[in-house]
Amino acid sequence: MTDFSDRRRMMVDTQIRPSDVTKYPIIEAMLAVPREQFVPDAQAEVAYADQSVPLGAGRVVPEPRTLAKMLDALDVCADELVLDVGSGLGYSTAVVARLAQMVIGVEEDEAMASEAQQLLSESNADNAIIHQGALSEGAAEHGPYDVILIEGGVEILPEGLIAQLKDGGRIAALFMTGALGEVKIGFKNGDRVSWRFDFNAGAPVLPGFAKAAEFAL
Repeated sequence: MTDFSDRRRMMVDTQIRPSDVTKYPIIEAMLAVPREQFVPDAQAEVAYADQSVPLGAGRVVPEPRTLAKMLDALDVCADELVLDVGSGLGYSTAVVARLAQMVIGVEEDEAMASEAQQLLSESNADNAIIHQGALSEGAAEHGPYDVILIEGGVEILPEGLIAQLKDGGRIAALFMTGALGEVKIGFKNGDRVSWRFDFNAGAPVLPGFAKAAEFAL
């Protein structure tokens, strides 16, 4: 039987720490959450590889480095409410649950949402719930949020999602232009969000976050 705990430590030592992620709560969370349980069974053997893990239907669990660096930049505090958009089978939600007071994962695929809630319950993430609905609509009924984390690529950000972020809150998004993407951290002040570049990464654009196709005559 595979000992995934050794792989988990290796992931942290070879992918997370060398990426300048040094905050102890993030390291501790990524050492504690069994990533192999939050990916499809057929993908368990590659759960700790330095790559995204396919979930099916064009969706992925982003590479560990991407999540860790996003969380490092967001600096989630223990008294904060977090919205995790595109939670898939719940891995990122489980990690954030160890950092925040409460986390709401949003997943629009009904089967994935149901399985994610079960996996979170089994991992004793009692401060995490999965909201099943369109990713681009977030979960306004549970907000507003101190932090919004988007687990996948975006080309556009719906105004309704930004509206769910508290004044003074932070948001992390991976803006994709072709195959190349930039993770940016946004800081909300009033109705405006100011963005700063953080690092480069890549991921498929999430449903509801793609630009409308332009037609030229």
